[in-house]
Amino acid sequence: MTKTPLHLWIVGVLSLLWNAGGAMDYVMTRTGAADYLAAQPPERLAMLTDAPFWFDITWAVGVWFSIIGSLLLLLRSRMAGSAFALSLAGLIGSSIYNYGIADGGSMVAAAGPTAIAFTIAIPVILIGLWLYARAMTKAGVLR
Repeated sequence: MTKTPLHLWIVGVLSLLWNAGGAMDYVMTRTGAADYLAAQPPERLAMLTDAPFWFDITWAVGVWFSIIGSLLLLLRSRMAGSAFALSLAGLIGSSIYNYGIADGGSMVAAAGPTAIAFTIAIPVILIGLWLYARAMTKAGVLR
């Protein structure tokens, strides 16, 4: 058994905090939190209202498997990589709707640089977490 490196705890905690933001967005949107929804652009609300059922499934998979992956990292489980891979599949599925069908790209561009940065950061960070979990499994840190 390999000793747990400090960077695993740092990556695990930071990834859990990062992914909690996505989970909060999902829960607040899906539960219809009035104050939260009032702050959303009307185009996003219309897109979510018109979304097909498969989008809801892929969005949920993307969000919740990221949380699971972060928790599995902290538990030093080799299943963290699989959880992040499933999250990535969910992100790809929801992105097909967001940017290929619903034209979410123009909504992101209209929302400004912060929205663009998040649109880029989400898949980049998720791919990084998946690669990190795989590397930690190969190194024997995750069991």
